Amino acid sequence: MKIAVVAANGRVAQKVIKEALDRGFEVRAFGRSEENKTAASDYVKKDIMELTREDLAGFDAVVDGFGAWKDEEQPMHVKTSGHLCDILAGTDTRLLIVGGAGSLYVNPEHTVQVKDGADFPAMFLPLANAQGQELEELRKRNDVKWTFISPAGDFQADGERSGKYILAGEELTLNSKGESIISYADYAIAMVDEIEKGNHIRERISVVRE
Repeated sequence: MKIAVVAANGRVAQKVIKEALDRGFEVRAFGRSEENKTAASDYVKKDIMELTREDLAGFDAVVDGFGAWKDEEQPMHVKTSGHLCDILAGTDTRLLIVGGAGSLYVNPEHTVQVKDGADFPAMFLPLANAQGQELEELRKRNDVKWTFISPAGDFQADGERSGKYILAGEELTLNSKGESIISYADYAIAMVDEIEKGNHIRERISVVRE
């Protein structure tokens, strides 16, 4: 398969690239900095908002690894994914987005989200709100084959690669130990599995370590 990864120097994106390359995928990485921190030998310096329809033509899938941490940068989540949707609209190229856990639901009625909890860390609320809005905007797009993948609540950058995960849906899911946890490496496995299978077009899915 041939995939493009944008905002490729992000830590999750780097894990996705390595996982894809290990499976024999052809990967082109796009990043805004001169330095290529990824394992991809095909690296293009280009900001996500400067990408064109031609840049992403011919790929089976595009992975959006964009992430912002400063409060003033949070609106870029909606802007960047919206831009990618616009240039992929009407094509067969799938768009897979690294989402967040804050927008996962904690009740069957889907009226209460993780981020609504009294114990949700205030420092992460702007990010959770931004990614929640990003998901809502994606739900309006019927012209793009998007998939939004939320990690577990405890998303561990340096966690081990266990090779096992539970694929879930819109609700926060716990493993057999009552944990909501996953490593970046296991998340990358789930992401690349979804790229290969394409079973969740225009859906939000979530993953937790088994």
